[in-house]
Parts: sequence; C-alpha cells; structure tokens
Amino acid sequence: MGVKKKREMQVAALTVCHQDLEILRSFADAEGKNLASLLLHCVQLTDGVSQIHSVKQIVPFLEKVDKNGMCDPAIQSCLDILAGIYFSLTLKNPLKKVLISSLNSLPKLFLTEAIHSFTSHLQEELNTADLYSYRKVIDNISSCMENFNLGRASVVNLLENVLYFLHKSLIEILEENRKFSGNHIVQTQLMNDLLVGIRVSMTLVQKVQGLQSDLGNDSGSPIWQTMCGLLSVFTKFLNDDDLLQTIQSTSGLAVILFVKTMIHPPEKLPELISSLLLQSVDCTSIPEWFMDSCRSLCCADVPASTLLFLCQGTLAMLDWQDGSMGPSGEALLLDTVRVLFTLSSQIKESTLEMFLSRILASWTSSAIHILGSSSPSLKDSLNGGSSIARRLLEYVYTHWEHPLDALRHQTKIIFRNILQIHRLTTEGADLVTDPFFLELTKSLLQLEWHIKGKYACLGCLVESIGIEHILSVDKTIPSQILEVMGDQSLVPYASDLLETMFKNHKSHLKSQTATSTWMDEWHETWVSPLLSILCGGNLDQKSYVIDYYLPRLLNYSPESLQYMVKILQASIDTETGACNCRGALGALMACLRTARAHGHLQSATPAWETLVCGARIKQGLIHQHCQVRIDTLGLLCESNRSTEVVSPEEMQWVQFFITYNLNSQSPGVRQQICSLLKKLFCRIQESSQVLYKLEQRKSTLDSENRSSGEQPPVSLQQYKNFMSSVCDILFEALFPGSSYSTRFSALSILGSVAEVFPVSEGTIQTVYQLSHDIDAGRFQILIECFTSTFEEVKTLAFDLLMKLPSVTAGQFQDPEKLQDLFQAALELSTSTKPYDCVTASYLLNLLIWQDALPASLSASSAWLLTCEAGEKAAVLERNTLVVIKCLMENLEDEISQAEDSLLQAASSFPMYGRVHCITRAFQKLPLHDLQLVGEWRLVVERLLLLSYRLSAVVSPVIQSSSPEGLIPMDTDSESASRLQVILNEIQPRDTNAYFNQAKILEERDSFDLEDLSTSVSNIDSFADIKGREGRTCDVTAQMVLVCCWRSMKEVALLLGTLCQLLPMRPVPESSSGLLTVQQVKEIGGYFKQHLLQSRHRGAFELAYTGFVKLTEILNRCSDVSLQKLPEQWLWSVLEEIKSSDPSSKLCATRRSAGIPFYIQALLASEPKKGKMDLLKITMKELISLALSVDASKGIVPQVHALNILRALFRDTRLGENIIPYVADGAKAAILGFTSPVWAVRNSSTLLFSSLITRIFGVKRGKDELSKTNRMTGREFFSRFPELYPFLLKQLETVANTVGSETGEPDRHPSMFLLLLVLERLYPSPMDGTSSALSLAPFVPFIIRCGCSPIYHSREMAARALVPFITIDQIASTVHALLDSLPNSTDQCFRQNHIHGTLLQVFHLLQAYVTDSRHRTNADFQQELSDVIVCTKAKLWLATRQNPCLVTRAVYIDVLFLLTSCLDRPAGGQQPALESLGLWEDVRRIVLGSELVTGFPWTFKVPGLPQYLQSLTKLAIPEVWASLAETEGQAVPVPLSFPRLLESSFSEVRLLTLETLLERATSSELEEKGPHPLLCSMGEEFLLLAMKETHPGCFCRVLKILYHMNPNEWLPQTECCVHLSTKEFLIWTMDIASNDRSEIQSVALKLASKVIAYHVQTCEENKDFLASELRQWVQLVVRSCGDHLPTASRLAAAAALTSTTPLFLTSPQPILELQDTLSLWRCVLTLLQSEEQTVREAATEIVTTAMSQGNTCQSTEFAFCQVNASIALALALAVLCDLLQQWGQLGSGLPILLGWLLGGDDDPQDLVQSPHQGEDDYIFEKSEVNFWAETLTFVKYLCRQLFHLLHQSGWPSPHSQKLCHLQTTASEQRHLVSQLFRELPLSAEFLKTVEYTRLRIQEERTSAVLRLLAFLEGKEVLRAEDCPREWRQLMAPRTEAAC
Repeated sequence: MGVKKKREMQVAALTVCHQDLEILRSFADAEGKNLASLLLHCVQLTDGVSQIHSVKQIVPFLEKVDKNGMCDPAIQSCLDILAGIYFSLTLKNPLKKVLISSLNSLPKLFLTEAIHSFTSHLQEELNTADLYSYRKVIDNISSCMENFNLGRASVVNLLENVLYFLHKSLIEILEENRKFSGNHIVQTQLMNDLLVGIRVSMTLVQKVQGLQSDLGNDSGSPIWQTMCGLLSVFTKFLNDDDLLQTIQSTSGLAVILFVKTMIHPPEKLPELISSLLLQSVDCTSIPEWFMDSCRSLCCADVPASTLLFLCQGTLAMLDWQDGSMGPSGEALLLDTVRVLFTLSSQIKESTLEMFLSRILASWTSSAIHILGSSSPSLKDSLNGGSSIARRLLEYVYTHWEHPLDALRHQTKIIFRNILQIHRLTTEGADLVTDPFFLELTKSLLQLEWHIKGKYACLGCLVESIGIEHILSVDKTIPSQILEVMGDQSLVPYASDLLETMFKNHKSHLKSQTATSTWMDEWHETWVSPLLSILCGGNLDQKSYVIDYYLPRLLNYSPESLQYMVKILQASIDTETGACNCRGALGALMACLRTARAHGHLQSATPAWETLVCGARIKQGLIHQHCQVRIDTLGLLCESNRSTEVVSPEEMQWVQFFITYNLNSQSPGVRQQICSLLKKLFCRIQESSQVLYKLEQRKSTLDSENRSSGEQPPVSLQQYKNFMSSVCDILFEALFPGSSYSTRFSALSILGSVAEVFPVSEGTIQTVYQLSHDIDAGRFQILIECFTSTFEEVKTLAFDLLMKLPSVTAGQFQDPEKLQDLFQAALELSTSTKPYDCVTASYLLNLLIWQDALPASLSASSAWLLTCEAGEKAAVLERNTLVVIKCLMENLEDEISQAEDSLLQAASSFPMYGRVHCITRAFQKLPLHDLQLVGEWRLVVERLLLLSYRLSAVVSPVIQSSSPEGLIPMDTDSESASRLQVILNEIQPRDTNAYFNQAKILEERDSFDLEDLSTSVSNIDSFADIKGREGRTCDVTAQMVLVCCWRSMKEVALLLGTLCQLLPMRPVPESSSGLLTVQQVKEIGGYFKQHLLQSRHRGAFELAYTGFVKLTEILNRCSDVSLQKLPEQWLWSVLEEIKSSDPSSKLCATRRSAGIPFYIQALLASEPKKGKMDLLKITMKELISLALSVDASKGIVPQVHALNILRALFRDTRLGENIIPYVADGAKAAILGFTSPVWAVRNSSTLLFSSLITRIFGVKRGKDELSKTNRMTGREFFSRFPELYPFLLKQLETVANTVGSETGEPDRHPSMFLLLLVLERLYPSPMDGTSSALSLAPFVPFIIRCGCSPIYHSREMAARALVPFITIDQIASTVHALLDSLPNSTDQCFRQNHIHGTLLQVFHLLQAYVTDSRHRTNADFQQELSDVIVCTKAKLWLATRQNPCLVTRAVYIDVLFLLTSCLDRPAGGQQPALESLGLWEDVRRIVLGSELVTGFPWTFKVPGLPQYLQSLTKLAIPEVWASLAETEGQAVPVPLSFPRLLESSFSEVRLLTLETLLERATSSELEEKGPHPLLCSMGEEFLLLAMKETHPGCFCRVLKILYHMNPNEWLPQTECCVHLSTKEFLIWTMDIASNDRSEIQSVALKLASKVIAYHVQTCEENKDFLASELRQWVQLVVRSCGDHLPTASRLAAAAALTSTTPLFLTSPQPILELQDTLSLWRCVLTLLQSEEQTVREAATEIVTTAMSQGNTCQSTEFAFCQVNASIALALALAVLCDLLQQWGQLGSGLPILLGWLLGGDDDPQDLVQSPHQGEDDYIFEKSEVNFWAETLTFVKYLCRQLFHLLHQSGWPSPHSQKLCHLQTTASEQRHLVSQLFRELPLSAEFLKTVEYTRLRIQEERTSAVLRLLAFLEGKEVLRAEDCPREWRQLMAPRTEAAC
C-alpha cells in the first residue's frame, strides 16, 4: 500500500524523411487549417503522447472535406505519407494502434486512394533485401491483417507477393540460423523470427477470404506454387530437431491448416490426415502436390514429436463443431486419440510430455464438441465404460502426481472432460446411480489423502454429480480433508476441494429445504470441524487452515461468523487448555482477523463491543502461543479498506504488543509482525491523506458555515503521537546487549516506518517524519548496530540510514569523528574475526554514500573531481574509487608480507577482509554509467593482478591433500619430519617461510597465555609470530586454514562480481567497458584451476558461487569467442576425466572435490529455452563412464562420473531437463554398488541417495517411508520405463542367488538398493486391468529375498513386500506364506527362511489390521479367522520345539498382533471357536514359557533380548486378564506383575514398568483414582527402586512413584526399605544431585512431590525439615543453570510449578526469605533461557503464581497463558506484591538490589587485559544465550522497585546492607568510568564485546544508585520511571471479565 504515482506511458515519437517533410511544408497553408498543416504539426512534435492526440484529429478533419477534396493532391500526398508513417512504426508502438483505429474510420471517399498508397508502400516493404529487416516486414504484414481494413485490402492486392516474400524469408532465415550455430543470442532472435513468420503465414491463410476456392479452381497458379513451397518449408521445420519445439509445434499447426486449405474436395481431408497419423499413407491415392511437399511425413519412421505436433494441428485446425466432417471426422477423432495413447508410452522428455497432456486435453474438448450431433457408435466408443475412457483415466492416474504443475493441471481438465463426455453419452440417465460414477466415487474415496490428484478429481466429481452422494458414503470427509492440511504440499489442493464441496452442499441444501434449519446442518458439516481444528490440532495445520480455508468459508458465507463467535465465546471461559495451546481464544482471534481482513467486520470498535472485549484483545496480544499473538495483531492491523481510520484503542493495543513481542526467536513470527505493522502504518498514512483532505474541505466550509464536529486534526495528532511513541519503544529496544531477534524486529519496523512515511515532497503531506525523531544519540545507536555479529542486522541498519539522508548528513560534520570511523573500518578489515570485515564494509559504504570520507583522503583525490562533481552519482563514483584504491594499497603491502610469512599474515592481517570490502564497494556502485573510465580500467587491471597474487599465496594450503591440519601441534622431531615430507609433497613456494620448516611445541601440562613466549620451542626463527600489537601469539592450523580458504572465497566472489557487474570491452581499443575479453578468459582460467585442484570444501564451494556468475555472463555475451568458452572448458575437463592420466591433478577423493561444482556451473547456466545440448552430451558421456566395466581405464573416471552425476541430479536448476537420465543414473548406482572397489561403492551409494530424493521428493518427516515420499508402481514405471525390466532382472538375479544352496552365502549387496527403491512403490486401486507395468511379477522375487542370510536384508524384504500387496490380497498372501513354513515333524528346515517368512507375515498383518477402512469391511472377521487357523497350524514355532529364539520371537509378535485385533470374550459370552482357541493357545504358550519356568541360560544367547521383549508383550495382556478374572478373590496366579518385575532380565522389567507407567499416567490425566493394582504394588516399587541397576528401569520406577499419590506408598518406606520418609527424601535428592540427566530430572520432580507431602503433613513442625528444605532449594537452583541439559531445567520448572502455592506464593512463607527469593530467582532465570520449551515451562510457574487467591489481584492477567517476555515482568510484579504482603520489604530489598547490580559479575573481568586480545582458537565456543537480555531484566526490576517504593511510602533506611550496596555500586561506577577511558577510540567497533559489557554494567550501577538515592529522598520518582503501560500492568483488574 502507500501513495503510488501512476506510471507514465512511454511512446516513441514518429518521424518522416526530409522529402516528405518538404512536401508537407509545401502543401501547408498559412492558417494551419488543412490536412498537410495538421500532419506537419504532428511530425514536428517530439513527444509520442502528444502525437497520439494529433493523429486522432486526422479522420475528423477528413470527414469535413467535401467530395471535391477527393482529387486534392495535398490530401493524396498526405495519405501517402500516412501510409509511409504506418509502415515505419514498430509493431508495439501505441501510435501504430491509434493510426489503425483512426484509419478504420476513414471516409469512403478516400478509401481507394488510401488503399493504393498502402499497397505501394507494402510493395516497397516486400522488396526489402536485408535479411535482418525481414522481421519488420513480417510484423507489418501481421499488423495489416489484425483488424485493419486498409492493411488487409493491401495484403489481398499483393497476396502473391506477400506469400512469396514469406516463403523466401523463412528459407533465408533458416539458412542464416545454421550459419550461427553455437551463437545462442543470434540464434534465439532468428528462431523468434521464424516463429513469427510461420504464425503470419497461418494468419494470412485463415483471414484471406475465398483463398480455398481460388486455389481449387487454379492449382497451377503462382499462389499455389508458393503455398506448396510454404507447406514444404513447414514440413521441414516439423522434422528439424535443431529448432525450438515451439517452432515445430507451430509448424504442425501450419501443415494441417495448409493441407485443409489446399485439398479438394474437402471431404478427403479426414481420411488423408488419418492415414498420415497412422503412418499408413497410400502414395498412389494421395495428391501429387501433397507427396512433393510432405514426402517425409509419408514414410514409416516419422519421429514421435512430429506425430505429436500433427495431432495437435489436427485438433486445433479442423472444425469439430456439430460433426461437420461426418463419419470420417468421427473416425479421425478416434484414430487421433489412439495415436496419442501410443505416443504417451514413448515420450519421456518433459517438454514433450507437457505438449502431450495439453493435446489430450484438447482432444477431450473436441470430443465434447462433436458429441452434440454424433452417431450412436461414437457415443458407445466414448462412454465411461469404453476402452478410450478407461485409457484416458489411466493417463490421469499415472500423471496426476507428476512434478510439473502445468501437467497436473492438464490431468484435471482431462478428468473433468471425461465426466462431461460420459454425461453426453448417457443423456437422461440418473447420474448419481450411474455405475460409472458410482465406481469412480468408490475408487477415489478408497485412495489415501496424500495423493494430490485425488483432490482435483473429487472436485470435478462433486461439480458433476453433487456432494450429497459423497457425504452419504462418509460424513467425516470434511474432517478427513482438514486433517491433511498440516502438510503444506497438500494444502492448496485440499482447500480447493473443500471450497467446491461446501459451495455445492449449500446450494443443494438451500434448494431442497424450505425452512432455515438447513443452515444448521451446513454449519455442523463444514464449520464445526473447522472450529475443532482451530481450537486444537498442530500448529502447521491451524496456520494453513487459517490462511487457506477460513477466508474462503467466510467469503462464501459471511453470516457464519456470528455462529463461530457464539460457539467460541462459550468455549473460552470453560476450557482448561494445555500449555501452549491456542484454544478457543486463538480460534476466535483467527476468525475475527480473517473476517475483518476480508471486509466482513466493517469497522473496529462498534463491532468489537459485541464480539470481543478489550481484555481479551490484550490477552491475545501476549498469549503464550505465537499464532494467537499474530492473529490478534492481524485483527488490529489488517482491514479491507486501506483508508480506514485507526482508533485510539487500536493504537494503544499495538503499542502494548510491540513492548512485549520484539524478542521472538521464530523468523516466521518476526516476519509476520513486521508485515502486519507495515500494513497498519500504510493505513495510517493513507487515512491521514483522507483526513488532510477533510481538514482542507472543513476549513473551506467553516469559512461559510461555522458548524463544528469532530475535528480531523485530533486524529492526525493522535497518529503523530502514536508513531512517535512506537519509534521511542523501538529505539529503546536497541540497547546494549539486546538480542538479535529484538534488533532485527526493531530495525525492520523502523525501516517500514521510514519507507511508508517518506520525506514530504510537493503538496503531499506526511503525518509523521522519522527523521524528526532521530537525534545524535539515536544515530549512534544505529551506527553501533553495524557491530552485530549477524549480517541481517547490519543490512537493516545500513538501509535505514540510507533512507534518512538528511539525518546522516547532519551527523557527519565532525572531521575527527570521520577520521576515527574510517580508521576503525580499516582496522576491522584486517581482523581475524570474519564478521569484523563485514562491519568494515558497511562502515566504508556508509561513508562513501554519504560523502563523509575524511578530509585527508578526499584531499588526496582532489584531482579526480570533474566538472560534475557536485552530482550525487559523480561524488559516489569518486568516493568509491578513492576507498578501493586505499584498500588496494594496503592489500598490496599485506600480500607482499604474506609472501614472506603466511603465519604472520594469518595471525595479524588476514587479507580476506580487504578483498571483502572491495567487493562490497563494487556491488553498491552503478558500474554501467561511469565517468572516470580510464581510472577504473587501471584499478580493475591492478585488482586482478592482486587477486591472482593473493590466490597464489594461499592456494598451496587449499590444494594440499590434507588442508585441514597443515600445522599440527607436534611435540617430537619425528612428527615434525613427517610434516616436512607432507609439505614437500605439496610443492610449495620456496619464498614462503610457512612451508620451510615444521613447527614443534614443547610438551606442557598447562597452557598459559601470559607465558606464551616460553611455551614455544626455539627450533626455528619462524616459530614465534608477532601479532599486530607486537605480542607473541600462537598460530594454529585452524587459523592458517581460515585465512587461506576465506581469502580464496573472497577472491572468487570478487572476480565473479567483477564479471557480473562490469561492462565488457569487445576490443581492447574500445572506449566503453572496463573488462577486456582477455581478462575474462583469464578469470575463467583461474576458476577452472582452483575448482579442479582445491581440496577444501569451503574454498571450492565459494569459488563455484563466483564461477556461476561468470558462466551466466558468458552465455548472455554477444562475443562468440566468449560464448564458446563454457563449451570448450566442458570438453576439456571431460577429456581429462576420461583420460585417467596418472599425472592429472584432479582430486579423486573428497567426492571429487570441486570437479562436480565446475561441471554443474557450466551446465546449469546453459540457456533453458534452448535444446540443452551441453547437458545431453555431458550426461551421455558421464553415464557411459559410470556404467563402464573396462578395468583397463582404471576406476578413477568411474568415481568422478558417479560423483558428478550425483551433483547434477541434486541441482534443482536443471529441473525436469535431468529427468530423462534418471533411469540410467539408477542403473549406474545399483550396478556400481556391486563393485569390488570401495570408492566406486561409496560414490554409487551417494548417487543413489540423490536419485531417491530426486524421484520421490525431499523427506519432510522422520518416517523413512512417508506416504508423501512414495509413488504408485504405474506412475514410477511410466516415468522410467527402462527401470522396469532392469529392476525385475536384477531382483530375479538376487533372488536366485539368495535361494541357492551353496555353503558360503553370497553377500549380494545390490539387494539393499533394489529393496530401497521397491519399498517406496505401491499399487494403486486405480491401476485398472492393464498388466504391462504390473507390480505382480516383483512379488515372488521379494518373497524369496526374505530368505537372505543377512538379517537386515530379510527385514527390508518384509517392508518392501507390504506396498506390493493390495489390502484385499493380504489375507490370501499371508495364508500362502504361513503354508510355506515347515511343520514340527519336518527334519530339515532353514531358520533364515522361517525368519524371513514370519517377518513378511508380521508386516503384512500389521498393514492389514491398521487399515481402518478395511476393518469396517464385513469380510474382515472371516478373513482374520482364516489367518488365525493358519497361524495356529504352526504354533510349534512359539514353543521350545523351535530352538531359534529369533524366529520364536517373530512368531510371538504375530500372535500378539492377532490378539490385539480380537476382543477377549467376556463372561457369559460364547466367542468364536477360532478366537477361543487362540486365547487358550496364547495362555498355554505364556504359562509354559521361561517367564514361568525360569530361564535355562546364564548368558545372552543370540536373539534372547528380542525374544524376551516379544514374550513379555504377549504375557502382559494375559496378566491383566488374570487380574480381571480373579478380582476380589485370593486366588494365586501363575504369572503376575510382581513376578515379572522379579525377572533377572532388564528387557522383561523394562516392558513391564512401561506398561504400569502408562496406566499410572493415564489415570492421572483422566483425574481418576489410581488403579488398585498400582496401589497394592507400592512395596514392590520401593524395593525395586532400591536395588535396580538398569538405568532405564530405574528411571521408570521413579516415574511411577512420581505419578502415584505419596499417601499410598510413602508411609511404607520404613517397613519396606528400612528408610524413614525423611531418609527416603534425602536419598531421592542425592540421586537428583548425582545421576544422569533423565534420572536426575525424574528424581528432582519426585523429591519435590515428596517434600511437598512432608510440608503439608507436618505443618506444625516446620523445623523438622529445615535442612532438607535448604538442600532441596539448592538442588533446584543448581538445576536451573544455562549450561545444564534442557531436561534438567524442564524438571526444575515442573518442580517449581507443582510447589508454587506452597513455597513461592504462600501467604505465610514456609521457607526463609533468602531461600524463597532463590526460588524466585530460578523462575526469572528459566524465563530468560534460550530454549523456548524451558521458557514456556517457566511461564506456567508464573501463571500458577498469578492464579492464587492472594496474588490474582496483582495483575490483570491472572489465569491467562502469557508469553515469556511479559511473564518476566509479571513475575517481578507478583514478587514485589508478595514482599509487601509478607512484610519482608526491608529484608528483601537489598537482595533485589543485588540482583539489579549483578553481584555475580566482577567489573575487572569486563575488559580483557592487553595480553588477552583476540581468541586464538577461533572455533571454540562457550555457552551463549541469544535470547536473554540483561538490560530488559534490569529495566523491569528497576521499574517495579520504583513502583513498589512509591506505593509503600518507604521511610529513609540506613541499614548496613544498603550502605554496603551503595559503596559497591559507587566503586563499580568509578571503575567502569576508568575502564571506558582506557578503551581505544571507536571502541564500539574495535572492542565491541568489552564496550557492550561496560555499557550494561554502567546501566546496572546507575539504576541501583538512582534507587538508593530515591530511598534517601535525594531523587523524586519521575513519570518516565513508571510509564503508562506499567501503571496499567500493575493496577488491579477493574475491567469486567468477558
């Protein structure tokens, strides 16, 4: 939004030749009233727009001329000149269109003369001999035929000549195109000319009336011969694969059109075309002219693309309406679709597939047209049951998941047309009961919802037959569709379908029901599921529903808003939502926001009075859930009217929101906040313009009528105050130490303010000017944002300053400050910290753009000033040149030093910073309009030389075989000598001291920076390196490597930027351009060398970035020699790869290092609109190498080929162009995996992984076989048909190998890859009866793979089998698999076979029983019974008769799966025989198992853990059943939970405990009493807790105890474990102090529960637990540290939440004040944690604290879910209120002041000593909290204390603690001042960390001293210490709840 100026129309002015100008002057009269005068005036104008108005006056003038004027030579001459003007204008010039429009109204008197003039001028055009002028002539012919009467008449007069010209031009242009083969730019232009020529030829034939009859009467005329020649040319184009496919496609249209025009009689046309398409042309029966012109189309081997385009021409050029072609036309229609079906199986190129889909859609449209008057036989051939309809549906099902969106769209059109065709063939039938529609509906609904095509097809079906039938099948469909809207890829499809459905349903209900009750049914069907999702569901799902579905629903049914609000309002107060749940409040805000944004909530305040109250708005603005906050803000900011006035309430709420929501860690949330606020600012700006106009109108009216009303100035002043206060908040947020997210948000919003409220220009008034609110302090704040380590913050600050030129210019007046800034930038550009050089680049660019360079630097460049130096562009150019020269001088000196010692450079002046600053300076400069071209050429030439020198210094490290560790910290001479050998192998520069000798360090026990010089051995003179401050520093391998690879990176980016931005000189002598062709070639050679030889990934990845910029420029370059370079480089590297030369420097390790990047850059920059010849040839070569089995060439070329293919398949820029090579790539990967060479297998695996991603899509979830990453077998093999026989053959080979009886099993590694592909395929219910690409042949081989001797292979085979078996075939397949298992009497059987078969049975049954749709089938129980019978027949596999525990375990898993499907028979009921027998068998197995009889093994035998788990899973339901049967009876049971817990095997105990834990947790969540069993097992749990050694079991025991009521088990500790309850508490706390994280967390929560129990039961004797309480407090405090795992802090938060009423907010404190405040300090620490989960858990503590009886009046947000930012302020508010309630203000105040001062920080540590400068170990990172903001905490606490002291009337205290605090604070302030003075100039840039720490400490000490001064009465509380929002926040709640 915003005030936008209308873009002015640009029109090129017309001109005439000198001769015509003289003619006009000769005929012009003195008064200027004749036509010649008018035309003379027109051509003398220089403005095209003015000429348009002049041209429009010509025809009205001629209409006034009488009949005598017809012979006036002046008028004749003017008409002749007008014709010349017309043909001189370009096609797109608006003047030409105006001229056509005017001349179409020319009076009849002048038509003959005008036609004569136009004809003569057209003839002159046709006589053009210049080939490059042909396009202009063709455009003129085209223009003449487009609704221009004079033009069309002229063309008809010269038809023969026009056709001849078109024929000649097409032939000559084609020949010229061949000459320029390889020159993409010229060829593109010529091919466009060809395309236009073909289209104009077609237009001519279509629009010239009577042409067909004339040709039929005179077949020997010149026009006929020319037409034959054109037809021959079109045929040639159609078969020419070197032309663009668009040309071939258009030629196909032209061929059919010309044949249609030329053939006589017309009745022969369908038959001729049909024979042409079927390739059955009878040469004896066709016209001779056709044979001569189209001979290549009559042969038997016509290319598939040619046939495709002929089909397109047939459908587009013939008249299919009303069956005008008769039966032969119907036959042609059927023949065309059969040809298309044949082509669909042959064509695999993506562009041709796209053409095919469009043509098929066109065919269905033609079929609809012809069915209106067709024969019954055609209707029979096209109805829904016909083979054509079936094949069309198969095409839809195969392609509806195609990766091309356009192709998927075509499948929707085809499907919709199929339904229309069927309706036309069954006129009068009931569509709902039609078998075709019934079957289609059933099959579509059976599909899973992850299939995108299902949505479009269902939508078409709803449009055809209505929604009622679909809802009658399944009423939950709306809910099912809403459920899948959590997947972003499905959201657009799902929302489209829902919209179609609810619209259709509403229309149906409205038409069927007379009363209004139908609306309730509609709401129940469509709105209720929506509200359910909005109140619950996951975050993504709700967001997508709000964005996509809710707006559509409200737009269609605005009246539903009242229904939604009513339901949600009723839910808000009653719900008890979980933590971080949006709930009904979030749903309400989402609905209101959407309604207002779409105009259904017209104005703010009046509507909200009835819909939502202000208190709920504020709750939404600080809600814990981010989406609720965003929706509430959206409600305030968004409106469908951009000029709607913003109310004062809205402004207050927005201010409140900004205060607490800037520090959001989520980038998405930050982006939405900034976007919404920008919308609000635009509303303010645009509504202010309306108010200004009202004010002006008011002042005008008031002078006449003194009526008064609400004055617009009041709203304008409110706007100004609001914007000013918002900017105040934003600038306050940029305090020292503010987080990245806060700075990003604040700067983004400030940038929006500066953009929306521009500097006032002319008459436009602006309500607010940001520059007016920026003083020197705020300018300094923005400058200091450059020191952020995040580049986004630097960019935002720089952009904001650039939007405020007046402010920046005003601040850059101090010469000393400018010098300091410039010097700081130069120092930062050589910092060893990479982000410092980025800061330097921003500082330098700011100085350049603001013309604020130091005077000394400007004086040295005075000679550069030109006469135009005052212009902004000239000043910018001069400044940039000066700075780049300065940087280059410094860089040159540093390179010279680096050539002597790279160690010195790495430690003191890494050169990459200088290069980075130069690159950034170039990027900001407009380089195509330079004045100092000569200077720039010298600079560029010198810069290139410096880049090559720098690269030569660092490249030996980057290109070494091991660049990561070239300086190991060797401590012995032997290691040093080995290092020397490595260095010699690299062949380094002899002059580089770094490579001369190895460095040896003494062995030391400790490392002391202060004594660093003594720690380095004096073996050589290069071991001690002096830093820039003259100190000795250590240089690690990391520092050297970073220096080298970053230098290479910056050089690459610089060279790429130069190529991309600098204008090029075609020849060295040229006066324009900066880069010569030779320089560009040298840059390309540089990139080639370093990409092909670098070993360090960072270096070659970033060199690739620069190289891509170069290749993109080369492909667009007009110089042919440069255009050819990528192709030459590509052939060169391919030849080197193929040669396998031992002397080659190509890297065969590190995934071929930079070689794939090099080839990737060359191919990805190839023009996508061309034929992609480089890609085709390269892929052919690479696949040939990858599939090579020739050992004589070595394996290195194969490895390179595999690695390069991997990179190319991963490159998204190649798009669908790479798809035709996927099949060959997969073959290479699968065959390569069988190689005996590890390198080939490794590269093959990586390639295979890339192919899986390319084929099946990026995995978006943890599920390895996600439904969204699978494909039907038909779709897969239709896209890659070559893989069908290959995979089948490979799988057969593997299966035969697996089944062999040889002793040593073959490892057959390719099985893994085969199964990985196959397990991602599945049969679709829509596959139909076609078996050409059936998955059935794979099934027996997959089953045989289950016999593999490798365990993992058997598992993979079982998983792969499942998707190949349809749900209705599973039972029979399981039956067959079980029958194949051996019987107990068999003498010989293989356990591998048993195991593989059982795994397949298990996975199949799992899929069978979990399919909810199938379980509703009536046959399910019968099929399940059959499976049970078969399973029972092999029951011996679960007993000791089977010696293998592995197979026994899987069989038991099968039994467990079957029992989970059967309900255990209740008492008195007669179960099915099979079911009863199964339960008895299971009980017999369990009671006869080792769980009852004992285990015979004393050690772990193979398969024992698995067997124990399976057996225990089967036994646990049996135990529950036994308990239910013996309930209330003292009957001993053979197996019980205590018995299981006594097992010596941890697997048994673990599963048992997990079962009991689940029962305990569910009882607690459902708020039921604990299960009686758990209550009775307290003793067992306590005993187990004392003796358990397995960590997992121990953790679960503690969890069970935690979830149980302590009353039930704690009193038993004395008798069970001989510990008193107090001793048990100590034992628990000891565990929480010492054990691992998960156990520690559970123990802490358990200890908290136990201590709460003690406190509540021993209230009269609190001293009894004093020491334990202190220990518990210390334990909680220790668990809150930032360095601890998240689980520990979450446990501490849970402990504090559960004990808040007891210890934190109790009216009578139980703990001592110090301990209570320690717990509160923990809450505040957790609220400032970096992990969002921890902060959210901590907000629950605050919510609980605010919701107690004695604290709920402290704030207005009691019982509300709030976010952590405001929770921090609320926590402090509650704490201060409690201190007053407890009467502990005097004791608590010193502690709170200590928090404010930061007692843990020593000011001496705030600044590093001079001997502790920069971090030498640059990769070592300490704990950093990127969310916490110290000064935010200080601000909140300080304001609360001021507020508290002001309310409490505190007398002036003189306690010893406060006096000590005052002394400490004063000393710290003095020390901070001293440390500030010791910092260097521009310390905010050069010593950012130290400067920031001092600033923070300065604020803390100042706050403490101000508070102490206030206590002593020396300072009065000021209004700004307690701002308005804080008074509101702290005030008791007075607003009525809503």
